[in-house]
Amino acid sequence: MQAFDLYAIMPELVLLVATCLLLVASVFVPERVASTPGVEQDIFHTPRGVGFFYFFSIILLAFLIFAFVGRLGDPTLVAMNDLFQSDPLSNLLKACSCGAVLVALIYSKQYLTDRALFRPDFIALALLALLGQFVLISGANLLTLYLGLELMALPTYALVAMRHTQEKSVEAGIKYFILGALASGFLLYGMSMLYGVTGSLDLIEIFKTVADPRINHLVMAFGLVFIVAGLAFKLGVVPFHMWVPDVYQGAPTAVTLMIAAAPKLAAFALLFRLLVNTLLPLLGDWQPMLVLLAVLSLVVGNVTAIAQTNVKRMLAYSAIAQMGFVLLGMLSVFDEHAFSASLFYVITYVLTTLGTFGLLMALSRKGYDCETLDGLKGLNKKHPWYAFIGLVMMFSLAGIPPTVGFAAKLGVLEALVDAEHTFLAIIAVIASLIGAFYYLRVVKVMYFDEPEHEVTVSGSGAARGILGLNAILVLVLGIVPSSLMGLCLDAMRRTLLGS
Repeated sequence: MQAFDLYAIMPELVLLVATCLLLVASVFVPERVASTPGVEQDIFHTPRGVGFFYFFSIILLAFLIFAFVGRLGDPTLVAMNDLFQSDPLSNLLKACSCGAVLVALIYSKQYLTDRALFRPDFIALALLALLGQFVLISGANLLTLYLGLELMALPTYALVAMRHTQEKSVEAGIKYFILGALASGFLLYGMSMLYGVTGSLDLIEIFKTVADPRINHLVMAFGLVFIVAGLAFKLGVVPFHMWVPDVYQGAPTAVTLMIAAAPKLAAFALLFRLLVNTLLPLLGDWQPMLVLLAVLSLVVGNVTAIAQTNVKRMLAYSAIAQMGFVLLGMLSVFDEHAFSASLFYVITYVLTTLGTFGLLMALSRKGYDCETLDGLKGLNKKHPWYAFIGLVMMFSLAGIPPTVGFAAKLGVLEALVDAEHTFLAIIAVIASLIGAFYYLRVVKVMYFDEPEHEVTVSGSGAARGILGLNAILVLVLGIVPSSLMGLCLDAMRRTLLGS
Protein backbone atom coordinates (compact mmCIF):
# COMPACT_ATOMS: atom_id res chain seq x y z
CA MET A 1 0.00 0.00 0.00
CA GLN A 2 1.42 3.35 -1.07
CA ALA A 3 1.11 6.67 0.76
CA PHE A 4 -1.56 8.07 -1.56
CA ASP A 5 -3.60 4.87 -1.09
CA LEU A 6 -3.59 5.46 2.65
CA TYR A 7 -4.51 9.11 2.14
CA ALA A 8 -7.44 8.19 -0.09
CA ILE A 9 -9.01 5.72 2.33
CA MET A 10 -8.02 7.46 5.58
CA PRO A 11 -11.57 8.71 6.45
CA GLU A 12 -12.96 5.21 5.93
CA LEU A 13 -10.23 3.71 8.10
CA VAL A 14 -10.83 6.30 10.82
CA LEU A 15 -14.59 5.58 10.82
CA LEU A 16 -14.09 1.80 10.91
CA VAL A 17 -11.44 1.77 13.64
CA ALA A 18 -13.23 4.38 15.74
CA THR A 19 -16.55 2.51 15.56
CA CYS A 20 -14.94 -0.77 16.62
CA LEU A 21 -13.00 0.86 19.46
CA LEU A 22 -16.06 2.76 20.70
CA LEU A 23 -18.16 -0.40 20.63
CA VAL A 24 -15.58 -2.29 22.70
CA ALA A 25 -14.86 0.62 25.05
CA SER A 26 -18.55 1.25 25.76
CA VAL A 27 -18.78 -2.14 27.48
CA PHE A 28 -16.33 -1.00 30.16
CA VAL A 29 -17.91 2.42 30.77
CA PRO A 30 -20.20 2.29 33.84
CA GLU A 31 -23.54 4.00 33.42
CA ARG A 32 -26.34 4.35 35.91
CA VAL A 33 -29.47 2.52 34.77
CA ALA A 34 -32.88 3.02 36.35
CA SER A 35 -34.09 -0.33 37.64
CA THR A 36 -37.61 -1.44 38.42
CA PRO A 37 -38.03 -3.18 41.82
CA GLY A 38 -38.65 -6.88 41.40
CA VAL A 39 -37.70 -6.87 37.71
CA GLU A 40 -34.40 -8.46 36.71
CA GLN A 41 -32.28 -6.26 34.46
CA ASP A 42 -31.63 -7.58 30.95
CA ILE A 43 -27.86 -7.25 30.55
CA PHE A 44 -28.08 -7.40 26.77
CA HIS A 45 -30.35 -4.35 26.64
CA THR A 46 -28.69 -2.32 29.38
CA PRO A 47 -27.60 0.98 27.78
CA ARG A 48 -24.08 0.62 29.18
CA GLY A 49 -21.80 3.34 27.89
CA VAL A 50 -24.34 4.68 25.41
CA GLY A 51 -23.76 8.28 26.49
CA PHE A 52 -20.02 7.81 25.97
CA PHE A 53 -20.62 6.20 22.58
CA TYR A 54 -23.05 8.93 21.50
CA PHE A 55 -20.78 11.82 22.55
CA PHE A 56 -17.71 10.53 20.72
CA SER A 57 -19.78 9.52 17.67
CA ILE A 58 -20.96 13.12 17.31
CA ILE A 59 -17.35 14.33 17.54
CA LEU A 60 -16.24 11.70 15.02
CA LEU A 61 -18.91 12.67 12.50
CA ALA A 62 -18.14 16.37 12.88
CA PHE A 63 -14.44 15.63 12.29
CA LEU A 64 -15.26 13.63 9.14
CA ILE A 65 -17.43 16.45 7.79
CA PHE A 66 -14.55 18.91 8.11
CA ALA A 67 -12.17 16.37 6.56
CA PHE A 68 -14.33 15.87 3.46
CA VAL A 69 -15.06 19.58 3.08
CA GLY A 70 -11.32 20.18 3.16
CA ARG A 71 -10.91 17.67 0.32
CA LEU A 72 -13.44 19.31 -2.02
CA GLY A 73 -10.64 21.07 -3.89
CA ASP A 74 -8.53 17.91 -4.34
CA PRO A 75 -8.18 16.38 -7.82
CA THR A 76 -9.52 12.94 -8.67
CA LEU A 77 -7.45 10.19 -7.08
CA VAL A 78 -7.75 6.49 -7.97
CA ALA A 79 -6.21 4.27 -5.32
CA MET A 80 -6.04 0.69 -4.00
CA ASN A 81 -5.17 -0.83 -7.39
CA ASP A 82 -8.05 1.05 -9.08
CA LEU A 83 -10.62 -0.23 -6.59
CA PHE A 84 -11.32 3.09 -4.90
CA GLN A 85 -11.65 6.65 -6.18
CA SER A 86 -11.68 9.93 -4.32
CA ASP A 87 -13.06 12.77 -6.45
CA PRO A 88 -14.96 16.03 -5.85
CA LEU A 89 -18.35 14.29 -6.21
CA SER A 90 -17.51 11.59 -3.67
CA ASN A 91 -16.15 14.11 -1.16
CA LEU A 92 -19.28 16.27 -1.45
CA LEU A 93 -21.63 13.30 -1.07
CA LYS A 94 -19.66 11.89 1.89
CA ALA A 95 -19.71 15.24 3.67
CA CYS A 96 -23.49 15.42 3.17
CA SER A 97 -23.92 11.80 4.33
CA CYS A 98 -21.96 12.50 7.52
CA GLY A 99 -24.06 15.60 8.12
CA ALA A 100 -27.27 13.64 7.59
CA VAL A 101 -26.28 10.89 10.05
CA LEU A 102 -25.04 13.45 12.58
CA VAL A 103 -28.32 15.39 12.51
CA ALA A 104 -30.35 12.17 12.53
CA LEU A 105 -28.58 10.98 15.70
CA ILE A 106 -29.22 14.30 17.45
CA TYR A 107 -32.89 14.29 16.47
CA SER A 108 -33.28 10.65 17.53
CA LYS A 109 -31.72 10.69 21.00
CA GLN A 110 -34.84 11.47 23.05
CA TYR A 111 -37.08 9.36 20.82
CA LEU A 112 -34.81 6.33 21.23
CA THR A 113 -34.39 6.88 24.97
CA ASP A 114 -38.16 6.89 25.51
CA ARG A 115 -38.42 3.53 23.73
CA ALA A 116 -35.38 1.82 25.31
CA LEU A 117 -33.62 1.80 21.94
CA PHE A 118 -30.88 4.29 22.78
CA ARG A 119 -28.11 1.70 22.91
CA PRO A 120 -24.53 1.43 21.60
CA ASP A 121 -25.55 -1.18 19.04
CA PHE A 122 -27.98 1.26 17.41
CA ILE A 123 -25.28 3.90 16.97
CA ALA A 124 -22.73 1.29 15.85
CA LEU A 125 -25.08 -0.03 13.16
CA ALA A 126 -25.75 3.51 11.95
CA LEU A 127 -22.00 4.21 11.69
CA LEU A 128 -21.33 0.92 9.90
CA ALA A 129 -24.09 1.71 7.42
CA LEU A 130 -22.39 5.07 6.89
CA LEU A 131 -19.11 3.24 6.22
CA GLY A 132 -20.89 1.21 3.56
CA GLN A 133 -22.12 4.45 2.01
CA PHE A 134 -18.55 5.76 1.91
CA VAL A 135 -17.31 2.64 0.11
CA LEU A 136 -20.24 2.70 -2.29
CA ILE A 137 -19.82 6.39 -3.12
CA SER A 138 -16.12 5.91 -3.93
CA GLY A 139 -16.34 2.59 -5.75
CA ALA A 140 -14.20 2.38 -8.89
CA ASN A 141 -14.78 -1.32 -9.44
CA LEU A 142 -17.90 -3.46 -9.67
CA LEU A 143 -16.69 -5.53 -6.71
CA THR A 144 -16.15 -2.41 -4.55
CA LEU A 145 -19.59 -1.08 -5.46
CA TYR A 146 -21.27 -4.32 -4.46
CA LEU A 147 -19.34 -4.63 -1.19
CA GLY A 148 -20.24 -1.06 -0.30
CA LEU A 149 -23.88 -1.70 -1.16
CA GLU A 150 -24.09 -4.75 1.10
CA LEU A 151 -22.18 -3.06 3.92
CA MET A 152 -24.73 -0.25 3.78
CA ALA A 153 -27.76 -2.56 3.50
CA LEU A 154 -27.07 -5.21 6.15
CA PRO A 155 -26.93 -2.81 9.15
CA THR A 156 -30.14 -1.12 7.99
CA TYR A 157 -31.95 -4.47 7.93
CA ALA A 158 -30.98 -4.94 11.58
CA LEU A 159 -32.00 -1.38 12.46
CA VAL A 160 -35.47 -1.82 10.96
CA ALA A 161 -36.13 -4.97 13.00
CA MET A 162 -34.48 -3.69 16.19
CA ARG A 163 -37.81 -3.10 17.97
CA HIS A 164 -38.37 -6.84 18.14
CA THR A 165 -41.40 -6.57 20.44
CA GLN A 166 -43.39 -4.83 17.70
CA GLU A 167 -44.84 -7.07 14.98
CA LYS A 168 -44.83 -4.28 12.38
CA SER A 169 -41.14 -3.61 12.95
CA VAL A 170 -40.17 -7.27 12.58
CA GLU A 171 -42.40 -7.65 9.53
CA ALA A 172 -40.86 -4.57 7.93
CA GLY A 173 -37.35 -5.91 8.61
CA ILE A 174 -38.15 -9.27 7.00
CA LYS A 175 -39.70 -7.64 3.93
CA TYR A 176 -36.77 -5.26 3.59
CA PHE A 177 -34.26 -8.10 3.89
CA ILE A 178 -35.97 -10.44 1.41
CA LEU A 179 -36.60 -7.77 -1.23
CA GLY A 180 -33.13 -6.34 -0.67
CA ALA A 181 -31.61 -9.76 -1.33
CA LEU A 182 -33.69 -10.03 -4.50
CA ALA A 183 -32.48 -6.63 -5.70
CA SER A 184 -28.88 -7.57 -4.92
CA GLY A 185 -29.36 -10.67 -7.05
CA PHE A 186 -30.59 -8.53 -9.95
CA LEU A 187 -27.61 -6.22 -9.61
CA LEU A 188 -25.11 -9.09 -9.34
CA TYR A 189 -26.56 -10.83 -12.38
CA GLY A 190 -26.30 -7.64 -14.40
CA MET A 191 -22.73 -7.11 -13.24
CA SER A 192 -21.82 -10.69 -14.15
CA MET A 193 -23.11 -10.11 -17.69
CA LEU A 194 -21.02 -6.94 -17.89
CA TYR A 195 -17.99 -8.91 -16.78
CA GLY A 196 -18.76 -11.66 -19.28
CA VAL A 197 -18.83 -9.21 -22.18
CA THR A 198 -15.98 -6.92 -21.16
CA GLY A 199 -13.71 -9.28 -19.21
CA SER A 200 -13.10 -6.65 -16.52
CA LEU A 201 -14.54 -5.42 -13.23
CA ASP A 202 -12.84 -2.02 -13.45
CA LEU A 203 -15.28 0.79 -14.32
CA ILE A 204 -12.84 2.62 -16.60
CA GLU A 205 -11.93 -0.54 -18.51
CA ILE A 206 -15.62 -1.44 -18.88
CA PHE A 207 -16.29 2.07 -20.23
CA LYS A 208 -13.57 1.66 -22.86
CA THR A 209 -14.81 -1.78 -23.88
CA VAL A 210 -18.47 -0.77 -24.05
CA ALA A 211 -17.55 2.09 -26.37
CA ASP A 212 -16.19 -0.46 -28.87
CA PRO A 213 -18.88 -1.06 -31.54
CA ARG A 214 -17.78 -4.71 -31.91
CA ILE A 215 -19.09 -5.83 -28.50
CA ASN A 216 -22.14 -8.07 -28.15
CA HIS A 217 -24.80 -5.39 -27.76
CA LEU A 218 -27.62 -7.85 -27.03
CA VAL A 219 -25.89 -9.29 -23.94
CA MET A 220 -25.00 -5.77 -22.80
CA ALA A 221 -28.65 -4.73 -23.12
CA PHE A 222 -29.80 -7.69 -21.00
CA GLY A 223 -27.19 -6.91 -18.36
CA LEU A 224 -28.27 -3.27 -18.39
CA VAL A 225 -31.89 -4.24 -17.69
CA PHE A 226 -30.89 -6.16 -14.55
CA ILE A 227 -28.60 -3.37 -13.38
CA VAL A 228 -31.31 -0.73 -13.80
CA ALA A 229 -33.77 -2.98 -11.93
CA GLY A 230 -31.35 -3.29 -9.01
CA LEU A 231 -30.73 0.46 -8.98
CA ALA A 232 -34.48 1.12 -9.10
CA PHE A 233 -34.99 -0.95 -5.97
CA LYS A 234 -32.29 0.92 -4.05
CA LEU A 235 -33.86 4.24 -5.05
CA GLY A 236 -37.35 2.91 -4.27
CA VAL A 237 -38.99 3.81 -7.58
CA VAL A 238 -41.98 2.18 -9.28
CA PRO A 239 -42.39 -0.76 -9.93
CA PHE A 240 -39.71 -1.73 -7.38
CA HIS A 241 -41.23 0.37 -4.61
CA MET A 242 -43.23 -2.23 -2.69
CA TRP A 243 -40.85 -2.21 0.28
CA VAL A 244 -40.83 1.56 0.83
CA PRO A 245 -44.26 2.21 2.46
CA ASP A 246 -44.12 -0.87 4.70
CA VAL A 247 -40.57 -0.20 5.90
CA TYR A 248 -41.19 3.52 6.47
CA GLN A 249 -44.31 2.78 8.52
CA GLY A 250 -43.11 -0.33 10.36
CA ALA A 251 -39.68 0.91 11.43
CA PRO A 252 -39.25 3.26 14.41
CA THR A 253 -39.26 6.87 13.18
CA ALA A 254 -35.58 7.26 14.06
CA VAL A 255 -34.73 4.27 11.86
CA THR A 256 -36.99 5.52 9.09
CA LEU A 257 -34.95 8.72 9.06
CA MET A 258 -31.73 6.69 8.82
CA ILE A 259 -33.15 4.95 5.73
CA ALA A 260 -34.82 7.97 4.13
CA ALA A 261 -31.90 10.41 4.28
CA ALA A 262 -28.21 9.47 3.85
CA PRO A 263 -28.75 6.21 1.85
CA LYS A 264 -30.42 8.27 -0.90
CA LEU A 265 -27.09 10.05 -1.46
CA ALA A 266 -25.29 6.71 -1.77
CA ALA A 267 -27.98 5.40 -4.14
CA PHE A 268 -27.47 8.45 -6.35
CA ALA A 269 -23.72 7.77 -6.34
CA LEU A 270 -24.35 4.15 -7.38
CA LEU A 271 -26.64 5.36 -10.16
CA PHE A 272 -23.99 7.81 -11.36
CA ARG A 273 -21.06 5.38 -11.13
CA LEU A 274 -22.78 2.60 -13.06
CA LEU A 275 -24.74 4.50 -15.68
CA VAL A 276 -22.53 7.54 -16.32
CA ASN A 277 -19.01 6.54 -15.33
CA THR A 278 -19.37 3.06 -16.81
CA LEU A 279 -22.23 2.74 -19.31
CA LEU A 280 -22.38 6.21 -20.86
CA PRO A 281 -21.89 4.79 -24.40
CA LEU A 282 -25.20 2.95 -23.85
CA LEU A 283 -26.97 6.24 -23.11
CA GLY A 284 -29.60 5.53 -25.74
CA ASP A 285 -30.47 2.26 -23.98
CA TRP A 286 -30.68 3.27 -20.33
CA GLN A 287 -32.24 6.70 -20.63
CA PRO A 288 -35.58 5.35 -22.00
CA MET A 289 -35.68 2.95 -19.03
CA LEU A 290 -35.19 5.86 -16.65
CA VAL A 291 -37.95 7.79 -18.41
CA LEU A 292 -40.41 4.95 -17.80
CA LEU A 293 -39.36 4.51 -14.16
CA ALA A 294 -39.51 8.27 -13.51
CA VAL A 295 -42.96 8.79 -15.02
CA LEU A 296 -44.42 5.77 -13.20
CA SER A 297 -42.89 6.94 -9.92
CA LEU A 298 -44.24 10.47 -10.29
CA VAL A 299 -47.75 9.30 -11.09
CA VAL A 300 -48.07 6.32 -8.72
CA GLY A 301 -46.23 8.01 -5.84
CA ASN A 302 -48.22 11.24 -5.88
CA VAL A 303 -51.63 9.68 -6.57
CA THR A 304 -51.28 6.95 -3.94
CA ALA A 305 -50.02 9.40 -1.29
CA ILE A 306 -53.36 11.24 -1.45
CA ALA A 307 -55.16 8.29 0.16
CA GLN A 308 -52.75 7.99 3.12
CA THR A 309 -53.63 9.12 6.64
CA ASN A 310 -50.42 7.79 8.18
CA VAL A 311 -47.83 10.56 7.75
CA LYS A 312 -44.87 8.17 7.52
CA ARG A 313 -46.62 6.14 4.84
CA MET A 314 -47.52 9.34 3.01
CA LEU A 315 -43.88 10.44 3.14
CA ALA A 316 -42.90 7.03 1.76
CA TYR A 317 -45.00 7.56 -1.36
CA SER A 318 -43.71 11.11 -1.47
CA ALA A 319 -40.15 9.71 -1.50
CA ILE A 320 -41.07 7.50 -4.45
CA ALA A 321 -42.26 10.55 -6.40
CA GLN A 322 -39.21 12.60 -5.34
CA MET A 323 -36.87 9.90 -6.63
CA GLY A 324 -38.75 10.14 -9.93
CA PHE A 325 -37.50 13.72 -10.16
CA VAL A 326 -33.95 12.53 -9.42
CA LEU A 327 -34.18 10.12 -12.37
CA LEU A 328 -35.47 12.90 -14.61
CA GLY A 329 -32.36 14.90 -13.73
CA MET A 330 -30.28 12.05 -15.20
CA LEU A 331 -31.71 12.87 -18.65
CA SER A 332 -29.64 16.05 -18.89
CA VAL A 333 -27.69 17.10 -21.97
CA PHE A 334 -24.17 15.73 -21.58
CA ASP A 335 -22.02 18.80 -20.98
CA GLU A 336 -20.09 20.22 -18.03
CA HIS A 337 -23.41 20.94 -16.28
CA ALA A 338 -24.79 17.46 -16.86
CA PHE A 339 -26.51 15.70 -13.97
CA SER A 340 -25.80 18.53 -11.50
CA ALA A 341 -29.55 19.26 -11.28
CA SER A 342 -30.10 15.69 -10.09
CA LEU A 343 -27.27 16.01 -7.55
CA PHE A 344 -28.67 19.30 -6.24
CA TYR A 345 -32.13 17.75 -6.00
CA VAL A 346 -31.08 14.71 -3.97
CA ILE A 347 -29.02 16.82 -1.52
CA THR A 348 -31.88 19.27 -0.92
CA TYR A 349 -34.36 16.40 -0.60
CA VAL A 350 -32.22 14.85 2.16
CA LEU A 351 -32.10 18.23 3.93
CA THR A 352 -35.89 18.52 3.85
CA THR A 353 -36.39 14.89 4.89
CA LEU A 354 -34.23 15.44 7.98
CA GLY A 355 -36.44 18.33 9.07
CA THR A 356 -39.68 16.46 8.36
CA PHE A 357 -38.86 13.36 10.37
CA GLY A 358 -37.13 15.47 13.02
CA LEU A 359 -40.45 17.26 13.56
CA LEU A 360 -42.33 13.96 13.87
CA MET A 361 -39.89 12.77 16.53
CA ALA A 362 -40.11 16.09 18.38
CA LEU A 363 -43.89 15.69 18.55
CA SER A 364 -43.60 12.10 19.79
CA ARG A 365 -43.26 11.19 23.45
CA LYS A 366 -42.95 8.12 25.61
CA GLY A 367 -45.81 5.79 24.78
CA TYR A 368 -46.95 7.83 21.77
CA ASP A 369 -45.65 8.12 18.20
CA CYS A 370 -46.76 11.08 16.11
CA GLU A 371 -47.45 9.23 12.86
CA THR A 372 -50.97 10.20 11.76
CA LEU A 373 -52.57 13.39 10.49
CA ASP A 374 -54.69 13.48 13.65
CA GLY A 375 -51.50 13.88 15.68
CA LEU A 376 -50.72 17.12 13.84
CA LYS A 377 -54.14 18.71 14.27
CA GLY A 378 -54.09 22.15 15.88
CA LEU A 379 -50.30 22.26 16.15
CA ASN A 380 -50.24 25.99 15.38
CA LYS A 381 -52.45 26.79 18.38
CA LYS A 382 -50.13 25.01 20.82
CA HIS A 383 -46.70 25.37 19.20
CA PRO A 384 -46.71 27.93 16.34
CA TRP A 385 -42.94 27.69 15.78
CA TYR A 386 -43.12 23.93 15.14
CA ALA A 387 -46.16 24.42 12.93
CA PHE A 388 -44.09 26.89 10.90
CA ILE A 389 -41.28 24.33 10.63
CA GLY A 390 -43.80 21.79 9.34
CA LEU A 391 -45.13 24.34 6.85
CA VAL A 392 -41.63 25.05 5.52
CA MET A 393 -40.89 21.34 5.08
CA MET A 394 -44.20 20.62 3.32
CA PHE A 395 -43.75 23.63 1.03
CA SER A 396 -40.24 22.43 0.16
CA LEU A 397 -41.40 18.89 -0.64
CA ALA A 398 -44.21 20.35 -2.76
CA GLY A 399 -41.82 22.69 -4.58
CA ILE A 400 -43.44 25.95 -3.47
CA PRO A 401 -41.28 29.10 -3.35
CA PRO A 402 -39.34 30.45 -1.54
CA THR A 403 -38.16 27.05 -0.26
CA VAL A 404 -35.23 25.09 -1.63
CA GLY A 405 -37.57 22.43 -3.03
CA PHE A 406 -38.79 24.95 -5.60
CA ALA A 407 -35.23 25.69 -6.75
CA ALA A 408 -34.48 21.96 -6.98
CA LYS A 409 -37.57 21.18 -9.06
CA LEU A 410 -36.96 24.21 -11.28
CA GLY A 411 -33.39 23.04 -11.92
CA VAL A 412 -34.57 19.60 -13.04
CA LEU A 413 -37.28 21.11 -15.27
CA GLU A 414 -34.74 23.45 -16.89
CA ALA A 415 -32.43 20.49 -17.52
CA LEU A 416 -35.30 18.58 -19.16
CA VAL A 417 -36.20 21.49 -21.42
CA ASP A 418 -32.53 21.98 -22.39
CA ALA A 419 -32.40 18.28 -23.30
CA GLU A 420 -35.57 18.73 -25.43
CA HIS A 421 -37.70 16.59 -23.11
CA THR A 422 -40.42 19.22 -22.86
CA PHE A 423 -43.24 16.66 -22.66
CA LEU A 424 -41.58 15.03 -19.64
CA ALA A 425 -41.26 18.46 -18.01
CA ILE A 426 -45.01 18.98 -18.46
CA ILE A 427 -45.74 15.57 -16.88
CA ALA A 428 -43.46 16.45 -13.96
CA VAL A 429 -45.27 19.77 -13.41
CA ILE A 430 -48.70 18.07 -13.47
CA ALA A 431 -47.48 15.40 -11.04
CA SER A 432 -46.14 18.12 -8.73
CA LEU A 433 -49.53 19.85 -8.76
CA ILE A 434 -51.18 16.58 -7.74
CA GLY A 435 -48.60 16.10 -5.00
CA ALA A 436 -49.19 19.62 -3.67
CA PHE A 437 -52.64 18.45 -2.49
CA TYR A 438 -51.43 16.08 0.20
CA TYR A 439 -48.61 18.36 1.30
CA LEU A 440 -51.00 21.28 1.72
CA ARG A 441 -53.43 18.98 3.52
CA VAL A 442 -50.81 18.58 6.25
CA VAL A 443 -50.51 22.38 6.49
CA LYS A 444 -54.30 22.70 6.68
CA VAL A 445 -54.45 20.15 9.51
CA MET A 446 -51.76 21.98 11.49
CA TYR A 447 -53.23 25.46 11.06
CA PHE A 448 -56.99 25.10 10.75
CA ASP A 449 -58.09 21.93 12.57
CA GLU A 450 -58.88 21.70 16.25
CA PRO A 451 -56.47 19.59 18.34
CA GLU A 452 -57.91 16.23 19.36
CA HIS A 453 -55.44 15.60 22.20
CA GLU A 454 -52.60 17.24 24.04
CA VAL A 455 -49.75 18.29 21.74
CA THR A 456 -46.35 18.18 23.46
CA VAL A 457 -42.82 18.72 22.20
CA SER A 458 -39.94 16.52 23.37
CA GLY A 459 -36.25 16.44 22.63
CA SER A 460 -33.14 18.17 23.91
CA GLY A 461 -32.37 21.83 23.45
CA ALA A 462 -29.73 20.90 20.87
CA ALA A 463 -32.27 18.90 18.84
CA ARG A 464 -34.79 21.74 18.93
CA GLY A 465 -32.18 24.29 17.96
CA ILE A 466 -30.89 22.22 15.03
CA LEU A 467 -34.47 21.58 13.89
CA GLY A 468 -35.01 25.34 13.74
CA LEU A 469 -31.73 25.82 11.85
CA ASN A 470 -32.80 23.07 9.48
CA ALA A 471 -35.98 24.98 8.61
CA ILE A 472 -34.09 28.25 8.23
CA LEU A 473 -31.56 26.58 5.92
CA VAL A 474 -34.37 25.22 3.73
CA LEU A 475 -35.66 28.79 3.38
CA VAL A 476 -32.26 30.45 2.89
CA LEU A 477 -31.16 27.96 0.22
CA GLY A 478 -34.49 28.52 -1.51
CA ILE A 479 -33.96 32.28 -1.61
CA VAL A 480 -30.23 32.09 -2.41
CA PRO A 481 -29.62 28.66 -4.00
CA SER A 482 -26.61 29.76 -6.03
CA SER A 483 -23.99 28.72 -3.46
CA LEU A 484 -25.10 25.09 -3.23
CA MET A 485 -25.87 24.95 -6.95
CA GLY A 486 -22.38 26.23 -7.72
CA LEU A 487 -20.88 23.60 -5.43
CA CYS A 488 -22.82 20.85 -7.21
CA LEU A 489 -21.89 22.21 -10.64
CA ASP A 490 -18.21 22.40 -9.75
CA ALA A 491 -18.13 18.93 -8.20
CA MET A 492 -19.91 17.34 -11.16
CA ARG A 493 -17.84 19.18 -13.77
CA ARG A 494 -14.52 18.29 -12.17
CA THR A 495 -15.59 14.67 -11.65
CA LEU A 496 -16.72 14.26 -15.25
CA LEU A 497 -13.53 15.86 -16.55
CA GLY A 498 -11.37 13.91 -14.09
CA SER A 499 -9.68 17.03 -12.77
